[in-house]
Amino acid sequence: MTELATTGADLSRLRELNSLSIVRALRDHPPSTVTELSQRTGLSRPAVDVIAQGLVTDGWARVLEPGASSAVGRPARRYQFRAGAGHVLGIDVGAHKILALLADLDGNIVHTVRHSVAPDAGPEARLAELDSVIDACVAEAGKAPSDIWAVTIAVTGAVDAAGQTSFFTPLPGWKSVNLASHLGVRFACPVLVENDCKLAALAERWKGAASDADDIVYLLAGMRNGAGLIIDGVLRRGYGGAAGEIGALKQVRWLNAPEHLQNCPGVPSSVGPDDAAAWVFNAARDGNRAARGAVNRYVKDLAVGAAALVLTLDPQVVIFGGGFSRSADLVLEPLRTELERLCLRMPEVRASTLGADSVALGALKLSLNEVDARLFSAGLSAPVAPRRQ
Repeated sequence: MTELATTGADLSRLRELNSLSIVRALRDHPPSTVTELSQRTGLSRPAVDVIAQGLVTDGWARVLEPGASSAVGRPARRYQFRAGAGHVLGIDVGAHKILALLADLDGNIVHTVRHSVAPDAGPEARLAELDSVIDACVAEAGKAPSDIWAVTIAVTGAVDAAGQTSFFTPLPGWKSVNLASHLGVRFACPVLVENDCKLAALAERWKGAASDADDIVYLLAGMRNGAGLIIDGVLRRGYGGAAGEIGALKQVRWLNAPEHLQNCPGVPSSVGPDDAAAWVFNAARDGNRAARGAVNRYVKDLAVGAAALVLTLDPQVVIFGGGFSRSADLVLEPLRTELERLCLRMPEVRASTLGADSVALGALKLSLNEVDARLFSAGLSAPVAPRRQ
């Protein structure tokens, strides 16, 4: 009979895997006793007890001491994943604003910074504003760049495998920008770049109107229309990152749909192009006939692309999001009517519940996903060892 030889390296890796099992059992669960962790992981209670104490020492968990209880005997202590072991950033670089959210590893937002930026700002000015937003968000939260475990930047336009908007972007000069390289000088952690529509879809499934769905078409409706797709619970990028960019097909009519609102008769000359849509929606609410007609024409054009996606993907839910979602009271019913006319099977149509923060929240979620992927694939040493606070 041949005996298995167990090396020190084997034992070390086994201990690390068992520790990872406990960390995973603590993630996304309420504070747990040793017995509960043993049941959740299949490890013996004595082993869990030793591992949990080691995780507390290393900064991955904290102990919640039992409170006063009338029960006989001493209440069991509970262990909780220490979400403050690390932090992540989610940043929305838009045409008019740059929004940064800093959160702990449970996704609890610790600090928020939002700066306005001119829509015609060139790459240098926009990057300078981005740097200012990041510096303020990290410093005002009392953190340092080394405390950040992942950064995700949301940008307008399809993002290729290199993290650049080489296909199309309305941001002036932005095709030449390499955000991962720009921020890699400051952060040692992964820096991800993703399309804003895709990230907004991710946010809606995480914390928004689609949290009960695995098959989602997200419509980002504004002065630019776009879509994000989640199928079988997975955000779909496509082979080259251009999944959902159906608006590039002129016959779909998404490119020109906002012009119905901008060119509505009766819009005062004092109202600029960026504010015309808000004026038309408000006028439509007040019963203005021309405004109502403009809104209906916009919805008809929006529905063409939405129907194409619904017929292709057969989603459970269509989410109406983006800047125009503030006027969902005027859009949802005519949008449903158009989709019923065009589609074989009618999905639910819901308004976004996340508003202007949806893109940054999606960026935050992608950062959290990156941390978990690195943590549970590489071990407790990744992405960085926690520091006790």
